[in-house]
Amino acid sequence: MSSLDRKLIRELWRLKAQVLAIALVIASGTALLIMALTTIEALEETTAAYYERTRFADVFAQAKRAPEHLGRDIANIPGVRLAETRIVEGAIVDMPGFAEPVVAQLLSLPERGPELLNALVIRSGRLTDPTRPNEVVVSEPFAEAHDLKPGDSFSAVLRGRKRTLQVVGTALSPEFVYAIAPGGLMPDDERFGVLWMGHDALAAAFDLKASFNSVTLDLLPGADEKDVIRRLDGLLAPFGGIGAYGRADQTSNWFLESEIAQQKNMSRIMPTIFLAVAAFLNNMVIARLIETERHEIGLLKAFGYSNLAIGWHYAKMVLTIGTIGVLIGSLLGAWLGHWNTELYTKFYRFPFLLYRPGPAGFVIAGAISLGAALAGSLAAVRRAVRLPPAEAMFPPSPPIYRRSWASRTALAGALDEPSRMILRRIIRWPVRAFLASLGLAMSIAVLIMALQWVDAIDALAETAFERGQHQDATIAFNDLLPIHTAGDYEHLPGVLAAEPYRHASARISHGHLVERQGIIGVPSGAILSPVFDVERGRIEVPPGGLVLSRKLAELLHVSAGDTVGVELLEGRQARLSLPVAQVFETYLGTPAYMDMEALNRISGDGRVVSGLHILVDAPSRTRLLAKLKEIPNVAAVLFRQAAIDTFYKTMGETIFIFVGFFVAFSMTLSVGVTYNSIRIALSERARELATLRVLGFSRWEISYILLGEVGILTWIAIPFGATVGYGLAWYMTSAFETELYRVPLVLRDATYGKAALIALAATLVCAALVRRRLDRLDLIAVLKTRE
Repeated sequence: MSSLDRKLIRELWRLKAQVLAIALVIASGTALLIMALTTIEALEETTAAYYERTRFADVFAQAKRAPEHLGRDIANIPGVRLAETRIVEGAIVDMPGFAEPVVAQLLSLPERGPELLNALVIRSGRLTDPTRPNEVVVSEPFAEAHDLKPGDSFSAVLRGRKRTLQVVGTALSPEFVYAIAPGGLMPDDERFGVLWMGHDALAAAFDLKASFNSVTLDLLPGADEKDVIRRLDGLLAPFGGIGAYGRADQTSNWFLESEIAQQKNMSRIMPTIFLAVAAFLNNMVIARLIETERHEIGLLKAFGYSNLAIGWHYAKMVLTIGTIGVLIGSLLGAWLGHWNTELYTKFYRFPFLLYRPGPAGFVIAGAISLGAALAGSLAAVRRAVRLPPAEAMFPPSPPIYRRSWASRTALAGALDEPSRMILRRIIRWPVRAFLASLGLAMSIAVLIMALQWVDAIDALAETAFERGQHQDATIAFNDLLPIHTAGDYEHLPGVLAAEPYRHASARISHGHLVERQGIIGVPSGAILSPVFDVERGRIEVPPGGLVLSRKLAELLHVSAGDTVGVELLEGRQARLSLPVAQVFETYLGTPAYMDMEALNRISGDGRVVSGLHILVDAPSRTRLLAKLKEIPNVAAVLFRQAAIDTFYKTMGETIFIFVGFFVAFSMTLSVGVTYNSIRIALSERARELATLRVLGFSRWEISYILLGEVGILTWIAIPFGATVGYGLAWYMTSAFETELYRVPLVLRDATYGKAALIALAATLVCAALVRRRLDRLDLIAVLKTRE
């Protein structure tokens, strides 16, 4: 072992507390990066393997009623490898012990042989027997929510007929990795389930003998998906086709891909912040170490050590600290990645988990972390190797002290001597004070950025479910109903008010940009579920034109006053151009609205509605729920309070857990910055403080001189950190904006207060640790140090 290596080991041991603090900050950034990279890798690998094993379809399409022989023409479309027709219908299910009506989606199973596409993964029991029409296989999440197992039974209303269904198995499907009810936003396994029945049994129940209303396609490699969709739409148009779409627009897959995109955003943003602060800390420590070792550097050069050898010596110190951080971060990141992936496999229902992180993620994270550490100390190391031997062997030139303007103020005269010492040091070393305050401010800023998510989620829920919606429940019909028959629902027990709505599937285009987006028709003067702008509140829908959400307008590159093409995918499938009357802001989805009368007029369906928003009298709620379970035309019932509860439950399982991680890592950052700042200040002022002790200053007085400076810098850092934190929060909310949801930029006063209190607590803890060291200060040894 060389002399420089022995010196390196001694220095690392002497600075072990500071080394550990910096290593933990590096570990936080490394762990976040590895967690994100391994989670992305596992999700993509698991998804690809699951889709391949179950032959997940490439194209999906629905129709009203198409003859079975049309399936042969569909299979002959150029580029199609496999085509499978089926029946898909909705039903209301009455679950024992559950008061609310449950929405179910029923899908047919082939009478003979396995499914060609979208194969089920049986988790318990077996598939249905074609000779037993009442047998069903239920989705595993739904079975778990209601404690169903093979042999149990429940009743369901199928096209107005109540039937008892027998559970023979539970399964998972690639179509329902993310299972949400029609019109829903979050999975609610208690109120939505997927059921599979034999094809003939389902055809008989819904009068679809020798017919189908859904088809899925598997395409040949290199096939033109758009051309296949165009040809498929042409074949299904005479039979009520509502527009085919690719796998990218399939609901479950779309949600899953959005989540993977979010993880990729996180892998770029959060680790960058932590590693940037780690680089700053490295610069502080190495710069101070080099400053105190000027004499040693001069001696080393005098004895023949080259600039390269000395530079490599200090670089090895940085690499050692970084390596410790990378090792800790790798272990923590691998554990967090596995835990995070397991969480996703429960939220996004996969039958298996492929968590096999390759070396690439760890190598990338390690290289970035070590690179950030080296970059942070590069300037300090460069100064060390450039220092001439003769100059290095002399102490640095003392600062020029003069009577400053601050010392002549009335405030300075009113302060005691220790307080004036603190202020003089801050004023005479403004750059050093600023850098120390900057480090503390960054820790506060990261805390604010993490805590902002809690405020944002609360604001999102309040805006979407409380200010923007006033109905208690939404009833969706199986088919379009004349508006006058919909009025019969107003006389159901407990219904205080009812407001109709119309939904029409459509493609909205502008130039070469096309978005498949349903148009929601709202009546004039809508109150229960109006079009709600997060800034302007309720807005009226004009009798002509579309009202688009801002995100949809951005996707189409349009603004108010522009004209877009609209292709309705149902009814007579009208194609027309409509003006964009208004653009509004919403946090959820990419909705498009239109006046209901105008939508009915262009669709040619007459005065019809798709469902109702209702206001419910609480005492009569039980009677209403029982009645809704028996009405034949009801396809779904969605309750606003259930949506709110599900939203918070889902956020609690995902976002709030990640917020907890970020807060923990941010507190590590805060402690790392604060402890290093105080320890560096002690190293710089040890001789001065020892001299004051000899001159008669008490331990509490010299502690006040040392720690008071850090306290003032912490108070200065709080407003600075709050400003930077707001900027980071803005950047995070902008980076995490997707078609699914936008995170509002909301920062409540309590969030700033929490971040400030955590920073002050970290300062007090670190100050207490350094205070003990100060009490054990060896005055003789310190005063013998060379000047």
